[in-house]
Amino acid sequence: MKDFLRKLEVPAFIKDSRLTASVIIILVLSLIGSIIGMIINPIFGLALILIFILTVAFAIYGTYILANNANSFAVNLSYRIKRSEQEAMIKMPLGILLYDSDHQIQWVNPYLQLYLKNDDLIGHTIESVDPNLNKLLNEAIKAKTSENQTVRWDGHDFEMVVQDNLGVIYLLDITRYAQIERKYKAERLAIGQVFIDNYDELSETMHDQELTSMSSYVQNTLSDYAKKFNAYLKRIDEDHFLLLAHMQDLDKMEEDKFSVLDKVRQETSRNNTPLTLSIGIAFGSDSLTEIANQAQSNLDLALGRGGDQVVLRQPGKDAHFYGGKSNPMEKRTRVRARMVSQAISELFKDADRVFVVGHQRPDMDSVGSGIGVVKIARLHGVKANFVLDTNKTNYDVGRLVTRMQHAKEDNDIFIDPNEALEEATDKSLLVMVDHSKYSITYSQDLYDRLKNRIIVIDHHRRGEEFPENPMLTYVEPYASSACELVTEMIEYQQPANGKRVLTDLEATAMLAGIVVDSKEFSLRTGTRTFDAASYLRSIGASSAVVSELLKEDIDSFLEKTHLIATLKMVRPGMAVLVGPNDKIIDPIVTAQAADTALDLKNVEASFAITRRSQDTIGISARSMGKINVQIIMEKLGGGGHLSNAATQIKNVTVEEAENRLLKAIDEYEKENE
Repeated sequence: MKDFLRKLEVPAFIKDSRLTASVIIILVLSLIGSIIGMIINPIFGLALILIFILTVAFAIYGTYILANNANSFAVNLSYRIKRSEQEAMIKMPLGILLYDSDHQIQWVNPYLQLYLKNDDLIGHTIESVDPNLNKLLNEAIKAKTSENQTVRWDGHDFEMVVQDNLGVIYLLDITRYAQIERKYKAERLAIGQVFIDNYDELSETMHDQELTSMSSYVQNTLSDYAKKFNAYLKRIDEDHFLLLAHMQDLDKMEEDKFSVLDKVRQETSRNNTPLTLSIGIAFGSDSLTEIANQAQSNLDLALGRGGDQVVLRQPGKDAHFYGGKSNPMEKRTRVRARMVSQAISELFKDADRVFVVGHQRPDMDSVGSGIGVVKIARLHGVKANFVLDTNKTNYDVGRLVTRMQHAKEDNDIFIDPNEALEEATDKSLLVMVDHSKYSITYSQDLYDRLKNRIIVIDHHRRGEEFPENPMLTYVEPYASSACELVTEMIEYQQPANGKRVLTDLEATAMLAGIVVDSKEFSLRTGTRTFDAASYLRSIGASSAVVSELLKEDIDSFLEKTHLIATLKMVRPGMAVLVGPNDKIIDPIVTAQAADTALDLKNVEASFAITRRSQDTIGISARSMGKINVQIIMEKLGGGGHLSNAATQIKNVTVEEAENRLLKAIDEYEKENE
């Protein structure tokens, strides 16, 4: 009996307490019924007892049979599962490789054997069998992850999982799906906007036949270029084209670096009808409307940066720039200057207050142009001030502030940033001069307060960091300085009763701004620069006072001299000046040192690297025009002009900043080979 009970292995589902309780209750009720039956009628009671005994016997026997069947089913199922696992490891399309601590192969399933194409694998190292597979293994181990990685091996795409603690590699061939994904990405649509930068200016001076010839040349050149890369080109206006291309063809255009820019510029220049193109291209969204809007935004960015370039960007991502490497021609017209002057006057009339702000550590160009804008606003009866903490200025600006505070007419131009923030209202205007970046604006709090009521007046190329919805934008990269732009605007103002717009000192401040940014009329200087300077001289600007304002103090001169003494030629025509890592040097001194280095023989471009604060390294870059320092600085997060640019790098040493600069220079040279 004990052996029988020992053999009776009850399945787990029968051991359930609720089922056991139910069985016990039924048996107890049956027993009670039998006892009651004996009391009523002995024969009837014996029959019930017999039935009870038979019921118990059949229950035990049934349980035994059920237990055997359940155990047999479980054993059979377990066997089938294990057999399936073994069959899967051997036959399913999943490569499995076992290796030891020395990366010697211990076992390979037949599926992976087909890829390795070698019968004798066991005991050999993975590297000796397939170096590429060993490289993928080492990279996966180095990544310290057991998650799926998509890799390319032996001409196939695989999802690869490495469990180094177990010594196992799993490889799932996903080539077919990867091809579908690549085809999908390659055939996604990119939309481009192509614009002829100076078509209007040239068309005004050309005969109809010449204009037709030039227009046909541009049309044919762009059509040939589009045909070369299987793109669709449609002329939608005299100076505007629509471009449609697949991503695979756009990638080829990138590799070609959009050579059509150089071709159009060079060919038209030979014919004395210099044309340049601006192109904005967008991609990467499921919404064609979003791509089209982004393409227009990219075109605006290309135009704002001076034209003659391509801006390539997908929504929400960083932009890539191509072209823009030539010294830009002076394209702006006095018509535009007059229109902007009138437009800004109308905006001022509707404002209750105008605040003008320059960039951080404002120089003479920033302050001079800001003063000019303040006087335009006051000319229309609007209260206006230039935002500046007069206790924290550079030596040249400090001298100007002192002179203006002693002058009766100029002692109320400036306002402290905190005071400006308190007085700003929803009807106030903020005018950004000599910059367009939030990160370098003089008062970010004031910007945040008036971010929906902003005007931008700048002569630097427009970057990605730009006010979202400015009320008016006047960005002219061809101007020598912001003071030049504001001077032209002042010329179109009509003061009542012969009243002067600028005092002699204010005109002198603006002339000083032009002198500083044009390096005494030697860089970025066009005919309009001399026109603006001539106008300022005619209304009272003093060149003698300009010289007095811009005189260096002895300490700054010595600091600049020490910085120049560190000069070293790092590439042909390129010089680098490096300041000490433990000393903070004024950015103005840094910029002056870079300017001075250009006066040396065989120096085409100079880069001055100094510490500006405890966590910031600044680089000032200058060029004679042959080398585009703007592109080099953009690679480091900065920007500026072809011949005048800068950047700031956080949390690095001077030496690390120099290494990054040299890497950026190498990239620039490779792009221009």
